[in-house]
Amino acid sequence: MSSPYPVQSPPPVAPYHPPPSYPPPQFAGRQALDNRAAIALALAICGLVLGLPLGVPGLVCGPIAYFMGKSAVSRIDGSAGALGGRNFAVFAWVLGIVATAVGAVVSLTWLVIWLVSISGPQT
Repeated sequence: MSSPYPVQSPPPVAPYHPPPSYPPPQFAGRQALDNRAAIALALAICGLVLGLPLGVPGLVCGPIAYFMGKSAVSRIDGSAGALGGRNFAVFAWVLGIVATAVGAVVSLTWLVIWLVSISGPQT
C-alpha cells in the first residue's frame, strides 16, 4: 500500500530547556570581618587581664578598646551587610568599659596602699 502523500522526515527538534520553576538562589558569600572589631576585642581582653593585677593597663587599653569597638559597630552598620563581626565589636565595646572600670578601681587601690605605706611611722 502506497501512501498518496509523500513521506517526509520529522522536523529537527531544537533542544528544549524549560524555565526554572523558582528563582535561582542568591549568592550567599561570607561577610568580611572588620579588623577594628578584632583588634578592639584583643585590646579589651589584654586590658582586663593586665588591669586586674596592675590597674594601669586597664586604664590605657580599656578606653582604646571602647572607642575602637564603637567605631567598628558604626562602620559595620553602615556597610549594608558587606562587613561582619558586629558581635565581636559590641563585645569589645562592653569589655572596654569593664576593663576601664577594673583598671580604675585597681589603680586607686594600689595608690591608697602606696600612700598608706609611705605615710606610716618612721623607724
